[in-house]
Amino acid sequence: MNVRVRFAPSPTGFLHIGGARTALFNWLYARHTGGTFILRIEDTDTARSTQQATQVILDGLKWLGIDWDEGPTSWDPDLPSNGQYGPYFQSRRMHIYKKYVNMLLNKNLAYEHNGAIKFRMTKEPITIHDIIVGNVVRELTDREQLDPDFVIVRADGQPVFHLTNVVDDLEMAITHVIRGEDHLSNTSKHIALFNAFGAEPPKYAHIPLILNPDGSKMSKRDQGASILYYQEGGFLPEAVVNYLLLLGWSPKDDRQILPIQEVIQIFDLPQILRHNARFDHKKLLWMNYEYIRKLPLERFVEFAVPAFQKIGLDLNKFDKNYVLRALETCKEKIKTFNELPSFADFYFLDQLQFPDDAAKKEFTNENLLRLKTLADALALLADFTPDKIEITLKTTAEKLAVKPAALVHPLRLACTGRSFGPSLYHLMSVLGKEKVLSRVNHVIEKFYQTK
Repeated sequence: MNVRVRFAPSPTGFLHIGGARTALFNWLYARHTGGTFILRIEDTDTARSTQQATQVILDGLKWLGIDWDEGPTSWDPDLPSNGQYGPYFQSRRMHIYKKYVNMLLNKNLAYEHNGAIKFRMTKEPITIHDIIVGNVVRELTDREQLDPDFVIVRADGQPVFHLTNVVDDLEMAITHVIRGEDHLSNTSKHIALFNAFGAEPPKYAHIPLILNPDGSKMSKRDQGASILYYQEGGFLPEAVVNYLLLLGWSPKDDRQILPIQEVIQIFDLPQILRHNARFDHKKLLWMNYEYIRKLPLERFVEFAVPAFQKIGLDLNKFDKNYVLRALETCKEKIKTFNELPSFADFYFLDQLQFPDDAAKKEFTNENLLRLKTLADALALLADFTPDKIEITLKTTAEKLAVKPAALVHPLRLACTGRSFGPSLYHLMSVLGKEKVLSRVNHVIEKFYQTK
Protein backbone atom coordinates (compact mmCIF):
# COMPACT_ATOMS: atom_id res chain seq x y z
CA MET A 1 0.00 0.00 0.00
CA ASN A 2 1.25 3.47 -0.89
CA VAL A 3 0.59 5.40 2.32
CA ARG A 4 -1.07 8.76 1.83
CA VAL A 5 -1.75 10.99 4.84
CA ARG A 6 -2.77 14.60 5.29
CA PHE A 7 -2.82 17.48 7.73
CA ALA A 8 -5.97 19.57 7.33
CA PRO A 9 -6.02 22.69 9.54
CA SER A 10 -8.65 25.42 9.49
CA PRO A 11 -7.10 28.91 9.07
CA THR A 12 -9.17 30.59 11.74
CA GLY A 13 -6.41 31.36 14.27
CA PHE A 14 -2.92 30.30 15.27
CA LEU A 15 -1.31 26.88 14.81
CA HIS A 16 -2.17 25.04 18.04
CA ILE A 17 0.46 22.77 19.58
CA GLY A 18 -1.98 19.88 19.21
CA GLY A 19 -2.34 20.61 15.50
CA ALA A 20 1.42 20.85 15.12
CA ARG A 21 1.83 17.45 16.76
CA THR A 22 -0.85 16.01 14.45
CA ALA A 23 1.06 17.39 11.46
CA LEU A 24 4.29 15.95 12.84
CA PHE A 25 2.86 12.47 13.37
CA ASN A 26 1.38 12.42 9.86
CA TRP A 27 4.66 13.67 8.37
CA LEU A 28 6.70 11.11 10.30
CA TYR A 29 4.44 8.24 9.23
CA ALA A 30 4.71 9.33 5.60
CA ARG A 31 8.48 9.58 5.81
CA HIS A 32 8.75 6.25 7.67
CA THR A 33 6.70 4.37 5.07
CA GLY A 34 7.98 6.22 2.02
CA GLY A 35 4.47 7.56 1.53
CA THR A 36 2.97 10.96 0.70
CA PHE A 37 2.19 13.82 3.08
CA ILE A 38 -0.47 16.28 1.91
CA LEU A 39 -1.31 19.69 3.33
CA ARG A 40 -4.95 20.73 2.94
CA ILE A 41 -6.28 24.07 4.18
CA GLU A 42 -9.92 23.62 5.21
CA ASP A 43 -11.06 27.21 4.58
CA THR A 44 -14.70 26.78 3.61
CA ASP A 45 -15.72 28.86 6.64
CA THR A 46 -15.17 32.10 4.73
CA ALA A 47 -16.38 34.28 7.61
CA ARG A 48 -13.59 33.08 9.92
CA SER A 49 -10.83 31.94 7.58
CA THR A 50 -8.09 34.46 6.83
CA GLN A 51 -4.99 34.49 4.66
CA GLN A 52 -3.04 35.78 7.67
CA ALA A 53 -4.01 32.70 9.66
CA THR A 54 -3.02 30.51 6.71
CA GLN A 55 0.39 32.18 6.63
CA VAL A 56 0.83 31.59 10.36
CA ILE A 57 0.14 27.88 9.83
CA LEU A 58 2.55 27.66 6.91
CA ASP A 59 5.27 29.57 8.76
CA GLY A 60 4.85 27.32 11.78
CA LEU A 61 5.15 24.13 9.71
CA LYS A 62 8.18 25.48 7.89
CA TRP A 63 9.81 26.44 11.21
CA LEU A 64 9.26 22.89 12.48
CA GLY A 65 10.79 21.44 9.32
CA ILE A 66 7.53 19.84 8.13
CA ASP A 67 7.24 19.89 4.33
CA TRP A 68 4.54 18.44 2.09
CA ASP A 69 4.76 16.38 -1.05
CA GLU A 70 2.05 17.45 -3.44
CA GLY A 71 -0.43 20.15 -4.21
CA PRO A 72 -1.24 22.70 -6.90
CA THR A 73 1.82 23.68 -8.92
CA SER A 74 0.33 27.09 -9.71
CA TRP A 75 -1.22 29.52 -7.27
CA ASP A 76 -1.59 33.21 -6.58
CA PRO A 77 1.81 34.83 -5.88
CA ASP A 78 0.56 36.13 -2.53
CA LEU A 79 -0.43 32.67 -1.32
CA PRO A 80 1.99 30.47 0.64
CA SER A 81 3.81 27.45 -0.72
CA ASN A 82 6.70 25.19 0.21
CA GLY A 83 8.70 26.40 -2.77
CA GLN A 84 7.41 23.64 -5.04
CA TYR A 85 3.76 23.07 -4.20
CA GLY A 86 1.05 25.18 -2.75
CA PRO A 87 -1.30 23.54 -0.27
CA TYR A 88 -4.76 22.43 -1.34
CA PHE A 89 -7.43 24.99 -0.46
CA GLN A 90 -10.94 23.68 0.03
CA SER A 91 -12.38 27.03 -1.00
CA ARG A 92 -11.10 26.28 -4.51
CA ARG A 93 -12.71 22.84 -4.64
CA MET A 94 -16.41 23.78 -4.33
CA HIS A 95 -17.23 22.28 -7.72
CA ILE A 96 -15.99 18.91 -6.48
CA TYR A 97 -18.21 18.99 -3.38
CA LYS A 98 -21.25 19.92 -5.49
CA LYS A 99 -20.65 16.86 -7.65
CA TYR A 100 -20.68 14.57 -4.61
CA VAL A 101 -23.74 16.26 -3.09
CA ASN A 102 -25.64 15.71 -6.35
CA MET A 103 -24.53 12.09 -6.26
CA LEU A 104 -26.11 11.67 -2.81
CA LEU A 105 -29.27 13.52 -3.86
CA ASN A 106 -29.66 11.32 -6.93
CA LYS A 107 -29.33 8.19 -4.76
CA ASN A 108 -31.88 9.58 -2.30
CA LEU A 109 -29.16 9.46 0.36
CA ALA A 110 -29.54 13.19 0.96
CA TYR A 111 -32.44 15.62 0.79
CA GLU A 112 -33.25 19.32 1.08
CA HIS A 113 -34.47 20.57 4.44
CA ASN A 114 -35.24 24.24 5.20
CA GLY A 115 -32.86 25.37 2.47
CA ALA A 116 -30.06 23.13 3.69
CA ILE A 117 -29.14 19.62 2.56
CA LYS A 118 -29.10 16.77 5.04
CA PHE A 119 -27.55 13.32 4.79
CA ARG A 120 -29.65 10.26 5.59
CA MET A 121 -27.67 8.75 8.44
CA THR A 122 -28.01 5.04 9.14
CA LYS A 123 -29.53 4.04 12.48
CA GLU A 124 -27.38 0.94 12.68
CA PRO A 125 -24.37 0.91 15.04
CA ILE A 126 -21.09 1.71 13.30
CA THR A 127 -17.83 0.08 14.36
CA ILE A 128 -14.74 2.25 14.12
CA HIS A 129 -11.58 0.18 13.72
CA ASP A 130 -8.94 2.46 15.20
CA ILE A 131 -5.23 1.63 15.15
CA ILE A 132 -4.63 3.39 18.48
CA VAL A 133 -7.96 3.41 20.33
CA GLY A 134 -9.06 -0.03 19.26
CA ASN A 135 -12.55 -0.99 18.08
CA VAL A 136 -15.18 1.59 19.03
CA VAL A 137 -18.87 0.85 18.47
CA ARG A 138 -20.81 4.05 17.89
CA GLU A 139 -24.52 3.71 18.62
CA LEU A 140 -27.02 6.51 18.19
CA THR A 141 -28.34 8.23 21.28
CA ASP A 142 -32.08 8.17 21.99
CA ARG A 143 -32.34 11.67 20.58
CA GLU A 144 -30.38 10.72 17.45
CA GLN A 145 -32.62 7.68 16.96
CA LEU A 146 -35.51 10.11 16.39
CA ASP A 147 -33.54 12.16 13.85
CA PRO A 148 -30.06 10.81 13.03
CA ASP A 149 -29.67 12.85 9.83
CA PHE A 150 -27.13 15.69 9.74
CA VAL A 151 -26.50 18.76 7.59
CA ILE A 152 -23.87 18.47 4.85
CA VAL A 153 -24.64 21.77 3.08
CA ARG A 154 -25.84 24.84 4.97
CA ALA A 155 -28.73 27.00 3.81
CA ASP A 156 -26.20 29.56 2.53
CA GLY A 157 -24.74 26.92 0.20
CA GLN A 158 -21.55 26.30 2.19
CA PRO A 159 -20.60 22.62 2.55
CA VAL A 160 -19.85 21.58 6.13
CA PHE A 161 -16.77 19.91 7.57
CA HIS A 162 -18.15 16.37 7.52
CA LEU A 163 -18.77 16.45 3.78
CA THR A 164 -15.64 18.28 2.62
CA ASN A 165 -13.42 16.21 4.89
CA VAL A 166 -14.69 12.92 3.50
CA VAL A 167 -14.82 14.03 -0.13
CA ASP A 168 -11.25 15.30 -0.02
CA ASP A 169 -9.98 12.19 1.74
CA LEU A 170 -11.69 10.15 -0.97
CA GLU A 171 -10.49 12.32 -3.88
CA MET A 172 -6.93 12.45 -2.52
CA ALA A 173 -6.85 8.69 -1.86
CA ILE A 174 -5.96 9.17 1.79
CA THR A 175 -5.10 5.77 3.29
CA HIS A 176 -4.66 6.78 6.95
CA VAL A 177 -6.40 9.53 8.88
CA ILE A 178 -4.19 10.46 11.87
CA ARG A 179 -5.90 13.11 13.95
CA GLY A 180 -6.75 14.16 17.50
CA GLU A 181 -8.97 12.00 19.65
CA ASP A 182 -11.49 14.84 19.86
CA HIS A 183 -12.44 13.94 16.26
CA LEU A 184 -13.38 10.38 17.22
CA SER A 185 -17.00 11.45 17.75
CA ASN A 186 -17.17 12.55 14.10
CA THR A 187 -15.79 9.36 12.65
CA SER A 188 -19.01 7.35 12.52
CA LYS A 189 -20.57 10.06 10.34
CA HIS A 190 -17.53 10.02 8.08
CA ILE A 191 -17.62 6.23 7.73
CA ALA A 192 -21.31 6.45 6.84
CA LEU A 193 -20.51 8.98 4.11
CA PHE A 194 -17.74 6.81 2.71
CA ASN A 195 -20.19 3.90 2.60
CA ALA A 196 -22.74 6.09 0.84
CA PHE A 197 -20.17 6.92 -1.84
CA GLY A 198 -19.40 3.23 -2.21
CA ALA A 199 -15.83 3.75 -1.01
CA GLU A 200 -13.64 2.00 1.55
CA PRO A 201 -12.93 4.33 4.51
CA PRO A 202 -9.29 5.05 5.33
CA LYS A 203 -7.65 3.52 8.38
CA TYR A 204 -8.16 5.74 11.43
CA ALA A 205 -5.65 6.53 14.16
CA HIS A 206 -6.88 8.97 16.81
CA ILE A 207 -4.02 10.34 18.90
CA PRO A 208 -4.37 11.37 22.56
CA LEU A 209 -5.01 14.95 23.57
CA ILE A 210 -2.42 17.32 25.06
CA LEU A 211 -3.39 18.43 28.55
CA ASN A 212 -2.14 21.10 30.91
CA PRO A 213 -0.06 19.94 33.91
CA ASP A 214 -3.24 19.97 36.04
CA GLY A 215 -5.02 17.60 33.64
CA SER A 216 -7.28 20.20 32.03
CA LYS A 217 -7.51 20.42 28.25
CA MET A 218 -5.03 22.90 26.82
CA SER A 219 -6.93 25.88 25.43
CA LYS A 220 -5.68 28.66 23.18
CA ARG A 221 -5.18 30.91 26.22
CA ASP A 222 -2.80 28.53 28.00
CA GLN A 223 0.96 28.97 28.01
CA GLY A 224 2.54 27.07 25.15
CA ALA A 225 -0.71 26.45 23.27
CA SER A 226 0.49 28.25 20.13
CA ILE A 227 3.53 27.38 18.04
CA LEU A 228 4.14 31.14 17.88
CA TYR A 229 5.03 30.92 21.57
CA TYR A 230 8.04 28.78 20.65
CA GLN A 231 8.94 30.67 17.49
CA GLU A 232 9.05 33.94 19.40
CA GLY A 233 10.25 32.46 22.69
CA GLY A 234 13.78 31.54 21.70
CA PHE A 235 13.24 27.80 21.29
CA LEU A 236 15.04 25.62 18.78
CA PRO A 237 12.64 23.97 16.30
CA GLU A 238 14.40 20.62 16.61
CA ALA A 239 13.94 20.72 20.40
CA VAL A 240 10.24 21.51 20.03
CA VAL A 241 9.84 18.70 17.49
CA ASN A 242 11.60 16.29 19.84
CA TYR A 243 9.35 17.34 22.72
CA LEU A 244 6.15 17.16 20.66
CA LEU A 245 7.18 13.71 19.54
CA LEU A 246 7.23 12.47 23.14
CA LEU A 247 3.78 13.89 23.86
CA GLY A 248 1.92 10.72 23.02
CA TRP A 249 4.61 8.59 21.40
CA SER A 250 7.45 6.62 22.86
CA PRO A 251 10.33 4.59 21.44
CA LYS A 252 11.00 1.17 22.88
CA ASP A 253 13.83 2.48 25.08
CA ASP A 254 13.84 5.36 27.57
CA ARG A 255 15.80 7.87 25.50
CA GLN A 256 14.60 11.46 25.50
CA ILE A 257 16.87 13.13 22.93
CA LEU A 258 16.10 11.61 19.53
CA PRO A 259 17.53 12.85 16.20
CA ILE A 260 14.72 13.26 13.71
CA GLN A 261 16.33 11.04 11.06
CA GLU A 262 16.49 8.21 13.56
CA VAL A 263 12.87 8.82 14.57
CA ILE A 264 11.82 8.48 10.93
CA GLN A 265 13.36 5.02 10.89
CA ILE A 266 11.52 3.76 13.99
CA PHE A 267 8.25 5.75 14.08
CA ASP A 268 5.06 3.73 13.75
CA LEU A 269 1.44 4.22 14.72
CA PRO A 270 1.12 1.31 17.19
CA GLN A 271 3.77 3.01 19.34
CA ILE A 272 1.46 5.97 19.97
CA LEU A 273 0.31 5.87 23.58
CA ARG A 274 -3.35 5.51 24.45
CA HIS A 275 -3.46 7.91 27.40
CA ASN A 276 -3.51 11.71 27.13
CA ALA A 277 -0.21 13.56 27.39
CA ARG A 278 0.48 16.26 29.99
CA PHE A 279 2.51 19.26 28.96
CA ASP A 280 5.65 19.72 31.07
CA HIS A 281 7.23 23.13 30.48
CA LYS A 282 10.24 22.36 32.68
CA LYS A 283 11.04 19.28 30.61
CA LEU A 284 10.77 21.29 27.41
CA LEU A 285 13.20 23.90 28.79
CA TRP A 286 15.62 21.14 29.76
CA MET A 287 15.37 19.63 26.29
CA ASN A 288 15.87 23.01 24.63
CA TYR A 289 18.98 23.57 26.78
CA GLU A 290 20.36 20.18 25.74
CA TYR A 291 19.89 21.04 22.07
CA ILE A 292 21.32 24.55 22.44
CA ARG A 293 24.50 23.46 24.14
CA LYS A 294 25.21 20.92 21.39
CA LEU A 295 24.67 23.36 18.53
CA PRO A 296 27.54 24.11 16.17
CA LEU A 297 28.71 27.62 16.97
CA GLU A 298 27.79 29.04 13.56
CA ARG A 299 24.19 27.87 13.97
CA PHE A 300 24.10 29.16 17.54
CA VAL A 301 24.93 32.58 16.12
CA GLU A 302 22.11 32.28 13.56
CA PHE A 303 19.58 32.07 16.40
CA ALA A 304 21.42 34.58 18.58
CA VAL A 305 21.33 37.42 16.04
CA PRO A 306 17.50 37.85 15.96
CA ALA A 307 17.38 37.53 19.76
CA PHE A 308 19.65 40.58 20.06
CA GLN A 309 17.75 42.40 17.33
CA LYS A 310 14.69 42.30 19.57
CA ILE A 311 16.49 44.62 22.03
CA GLY A 312 17.92 46.83 19.31
CA LEU A 313 21.42 45.33 19.01
CA ASP A 314 22.68 44.39 15.55
CA LEU A 315 25.47 41.85 15.91
CA ASN A 316 26.25 42.12 12.20
CA LYS A 317 27.94 45.45 12.96
CA PHE A 318 30.62 43.71 14.99
CA ASP A 319 33.65 41.73 13.91
CA LYS A 320 32.52 38.18 13.16
CA ASN A 321 35.34 36.56 15.11
CA TYR A 322 34.54 38.74 18.12
CA VAL A 323 30.87 37.73 17.95
CA LEU A 324 31.78 34.06 17.70
CA ARG A 325 34.14 34.22 20.68
CA ALA A 326 31.63 36.19 22.75
CA LEU A 327 28.70 33.90 22.09
CA GLU A 328 30.79 30.78 22.59
CA THR A 329 31.05 31.71 26.29
CA CYS A 330 27.24 31.54 26.55
CA LYS A 331 26.41 28.27 24.79
CA GLU A 332 26.05 26.12 27.87
CA LYS A 333 24.43 28.79 30.02
CA ILE A 334 20.99 29.49 28.54
CA LYS A 335 17.76 27.52 28.20
CA THR A 336 16.22 29.72 25.49
CA PHE A 337 17.67 32.29 23.12
CA ASN A 338 15.42 34.93 24.65
CA GLU A 339 17.60 34.68 27.77
CA LEU A 340 20.74 35.45 25.78
CA PRO A 341 20.58 39.27 25.51
CA SER A 342 20.27 39.75 29.27
CA PHE A 343 23.14 37.31 29.69
CA ALA A 344 25.57 38.71 27.13
CA ASP A 345 24.54 42.16 25.92
CA PHE A 346 27.55 43.69 27.73
CA TYR A 347 29.77 42.41 24.92
CA PHE A 348 28.06 44.76 22.48
CA LEU A 349 27.30 47.85 24.59
CA ASP A 350 29.40 51.01 24.74
CA GLN A 351 28.09 51.99 28.16
CA LEU A 352 26.87 49.77 30.98
CA GLN A 353 24.12 50.41 33.47
CA PHE A 354 24.71 49.27 37.05
CA PRO A 355 21.81 48.22 39.31
CA ASP A 356 21.74 50.48 42.37
CA ASP A 357 21.69 47.67 44.91
CA ALA A 358 24.57 45.81 43.29
CA ALA A 359 26.65 48.96 42.85
CA LYS A 360 26.13 49.95 46.48
CA LYS A 361 27.22 46.49 47.61
CA GLU A 362 30.20 45.94 45.32
CA PHE A 363 31.54 49.40 44.51
CA THR A 364 32.64 50.38 48.00
CA ASN A 365 35.79 52.49 48.31
CA GLU A 366 37.62 49.49 49.72
CA ASN A 367 36.67 47.30 46.76
CA LEU A 368 37.44 50.04 44.24
CA LEU A 369 40.97 50.47 45.64
CA ARG A 370 41.44 46.72 45.27
CA LEU A 371 40.18 46.92 41.69
CA LYS A 372 42.74 49.67 41.01
CA THR A 373 45.51 47.40 42.20
CA LEU A 374 44.18 44.58 40.07
CA ALA A 375 43.83 46.83 37.01
CA ASP A 376 47.47 47.87 37.34
CA ALA A 377 48.47 44.20 37.41
CA LEU A 378 46.26 43.30 34.45
CA ALA A 379 47.74 46.15 32.44
CA LEU A 380 51.12 44.43 32.57
CA LEU A 381 49.85 41.24 30.92
CA ALA A 382 51.22 40.61 27.46
CA ASP A 383 48.83 37.71 26.87
CA PHE A 384 45.28 38.54 27.98
CA THR A 385 44.16 34.91 28.17
CA PRO A 386 41.75 33.34 30.69
CA ASP A 387 44.55 31.47 32.45
CA LYS A 388 46.79 34.54 32.77
CA ILE A 389 43.87 36.67 33.99
CA GLU A 390 42.94 34.09 36.63
CA ILE A 391 46.52 33.80 37.90
CA THR A 392 46.84 37.58 38.06
CA LEU A 393 43.61 37.95 40.00
CA LYS A 394 44.50 35.27 42.53
CA THR A 395 48.03 36.61 42.95
CA THR A 396 46.64 40.12 43.53
CA ALA A 397 44.11 38.78 46.05
CA GLU A 398 46.92 37.06 47.92
CA LYS A 399 48.96 40.28 48.05
CA LEU A 400 45.93 42.16 49.32
CA ALA A 401 45.27 39.43 51.90
CA VAL A 402 41.72 38.86 50.67
CA LYS A 403 39.89 35.94 49.15
CA PRO A 404 39.59 35.97 45.33
CA ALA A 405 35.82 36.53 45.68
CA ALA A 406 36.54 40.00 47.07
CA LEU A 407 37.87 40.88 43.62
CA VAL A 408 35.71 38.60 41.45
CA HIS A 409 32.32 40.09 42.36
CA PRO A 410 33.11 43.81 41.88
CA LEU A 411 35.19 42.98 38.80
CA ARG A 412 32.33 41.07 37.17
CA LEU A 413 29.92 43.93 37.85
CA ALA A 414 32.38 46.46 36.44
CA CYS A 415 32.91 44.44 33.25
CA THR A 416 29.34 43.33 32.58
CA GLY A 417 26.92 45.46 34.62
CA ARG A 418 25.58 42.26 36.18
CA SER A 419 26.32 39.86 39.01
CA PHE A 420 25.91 36.82 36.74
CA GLY A 421 26.99 35.73 33.31
CA PRO A 422 29.62 33.72 31.46
CA SER A 423 32.89 32.60 32.99
CA LEU A 424 34.59 35.79 34.23
CA TYR A 425 38.08 35.07 32.96
CA HIS A 426 36.83 33.97 29.56
CA LEU A 427 34.53 36.97 29.09
CA MET A 428 37.39 39.32 30.06
CA SER A 429 39.64 37.69 27.50
CA VAL A 430 36.97 38.16 24.83
CA LEU A 431 36.40 41.81 25.78
CA GLY A 432 40.12 42.39 25.57
CA LYS A 433 42.53 44.19 27.87
CA GLU A 434 41.78 47.68 26.59
CA LYS A 435 38.02 47.43 27.10
CA VAL A 436 38.34 45.70 30.49
CA LEU A 437 40.73 48.34 31.85
CA SER A 438 38.52 51.10 30.43
CA ARG A 439 35.44 49.73 32.18
CA VAL A 440 37.22 49.16 35.48
CA ASN A 441 38.73 52.66 35.48
CA HIS A 442 35.36 54.16 34.55
CA VAL A 443 33.76 52.47 37.57
CA ILE A 444 36.54 53.68 39.89
CA GLU A 445 36.12 57.27 38.68
CA LYS A 446 32.34 57.17 38.88
CA PHE A 447 31.82 55.45 42.23
CA TYR A 448 34.86 56.27 44.37
CA GLN A 449 33.73 58.56 47.18
CA THR A 450 36.22 61.22 48.23
CA LYS A 451 35.95 62.65 51.75
